[in-house]
Amino acid sequence: MRLDKFLKVSRLIKRRTVAKEVCEAGRIQVNGRSAKAGHDLNVGDILDIALGNRRLKVRIMEIKETVRADQADRLYEILEDEKITREEIF
Repeated sequence: MRLDKFLKVSRLIKRRTVAKEVCEAGRIQVNGRSAKAGHDLNVGDILDIALGNRRLKVRIMEIKETVRADQADRLYEILEDEKITREEIF
């Protein structure tokens, strides 16, 4: 599944267009490498997401095309969730 679609389906980012913009800005890494919106994800990949003053690191546990909102958090496991300053972004 594409990175931008996974971010939307998992509700880590609410809109796919926003997910695409964040990817293009270089604020998302997959397994330690900067990734474009079309990057193909696999179960077990580690996402490092820098949004605003928050840095979130998650492991992909499952990939589904659609999922109900109350089950979206089952698609990933949060490894780190921290507040950051602007200088700390990747």
